Amino acid sequence: MGRAVSERLARGITVNAAAPGAVNTDMNAGWLRGESHTAARQRLREISPLGRIADPADIGDIVAFLAPDGSRWVTGQWIDATGGALL
Repeated sequence: MGRAVSERLARGITVNAAAPGAVNTDMNAGWLRGESHTAARQRLREISPLGRIADPADIGDIVAFLAPDGSRWVTGQWIDATGGALL
């Protein structure tokens, strides 16, 4: 989607997409938090080369990287923010 949008916008506008995997947020609390979901958390840790579940700050840092002028040459990209779980 990021690439398709970036191709259609005016010159000088960058469009990228951060694609997070499982993130420990309130939205995911129903299947990720609590004693009854220990197996789900363990499975997520096992499939991530980093061995943990993302925190919101992990994804925020990726978005923060893409926002300033330092990333002005990055556009039309889909950023895998799964901690390597899709490798």
